[in-house]
Amino acid sequence: MARATETAPPGGARPLSAEGLAELLEETRRRTLALIEPVSESDLERVHDPLMSPLAWDLGHIAAFEDLWLCRRAGRLEPLRPELAEVYDATETPRRDRGKLPYLGAREARAYMTEVRERALSVLERVDLSPESDPLNARGLVWEMVALHEQQHDETMLQTLQIAEAGVYRPPSRRVDAPPVERTGGTVLVEAGPFPMGDAGAGFAYDNERPRHEPDLPAFEIDRTPVTVGAYREFVEEGGYRERRWWSDEGWAWREAEGAERPLYWTADGGQRIFDAVEPLDDSLPVAHVSFYEAEAYCRFRGRRLPTEAEWEKAAAWDPERGEHRRYPWGDAEPDTARANLDQLAFRPQPAGSRPAGASAYGVLGMAGDVWEWTSSRFGGYPGFRAFPYPEYSEIFFGGDYRVLRGGSWATRPLVARTSFRNWDHPQRRQIFAGFRCANDVEP
Repeated sequence: MARATETAPPGGARPLSAEGLAELLEETRRRTLALIEPVSESDLERVHDPLMSPLAWDLGHIAAFEDLWLCRRAGRLEPLRPELAEVYDATETPRRDRGKLPYLGAREARAYMTEVRERALSVLERVDLSPESDPLNARGLVWEMVALHEQQHDETMLQTLQIAEAGVYRPPSRRVDAPPVERTGGTVLVEAGPFPMGDAGAGFAYDNERPRHEPDLPAFEIDRTPVTVGAYREFVEEGGYRERRWWSDEGWAWREAEGAERPLYWTADGGQRIFDAVEPLDDSLPVAHVSFYEAEAYCRFRGRRLPTEAEWEKAAAWDPERGEHRRYPWGDAEPDTARANLDQLAFRPQPAGSRPAGASAYGVLGMAGDVWEWTSSRFGGYPGFRAFPYPEYSEIFFGGDYRVLRGGSWATRPLVARTSFRNWDHPQRRQIFAGFRCANDVEP
């Protein structure tokens, strides 16, 4: 049986050695297999919802992506299964169509993953990872990229397992002790002025996190914690889904077409489905599985607005006293359970404000883990953006209706949850583990 690890793999701002990269790849694979171990072969191979790929497709795609980047492009080998290239091309095959493709069954997909991994590790033994090497291998960039790609697919597969009907997935029974709640209410003032936004280039980051630049922001206030279930329940109970005035034109059209009356997975009698169980709503948790439109409407209901992604990053990353941009809200130390609810193994959010050790320099809580947070910003490139190593990761999504999410969720691996990381999705999406917090302008 595959083993789920309890600690984060090595990584962070400093480049990894070949041995460290091999362990990162192997630890990531152990987690992937552990997460899906309870799922039957038939449930791995079928479509659970048109929004999501079959889980077996994800497994095959993970292997094909690794073969493309580590074996072919970094190692100059011939493709292992060239006939599968189109099947597992995520750009050419949207999720709604993947169930119709001749993708590998679960057992064959696992075997394909093993074969590719053996090839990749043999390449790793001979490539030059020094800063002077070719752009893909230098400092292990493409090797860390492939590991993080698999980690991000693990979160996507957990979304699929949540959206599947009850009985498909029962996560391990786990009790996660969270520190006591410090504060859940109130706002924090972030002063006006410029700050360095984006990744500094010291370690791995995706192209859309760069180049670092300096937006000059007016002063604003932002919620100390994400909006809770209890606060959002007031919006529902006071008729927020029936009041046209709180919604944008696009949001109201979505609400009517969807027939939305409450967040996804909430039940009409005050419960919430979490994988295979329905539990009473817990007012202390961050609200989750809300669309951008719902988040936007709630903020209007409160007389406020969503933060921009620049505001979000400043509140999360900027230390005004030291004049430093933090890799994580609390600093540069790697995430642990005292600072953030990350790494998947809690299988749910924890109470908002329950990890004061993870506070940002401004005292904002919960900016890594628990739930992704919607911002008002559309997804696009920073000034001077250059696609690398491939435009299909970021650039092809610029200019659409995608909105940026920040911070990571309970289902996010720690290496992904840096303060500069940018997630994005369509504004109507609710299957992601996403919530939000409110912001407002400050009178000059």
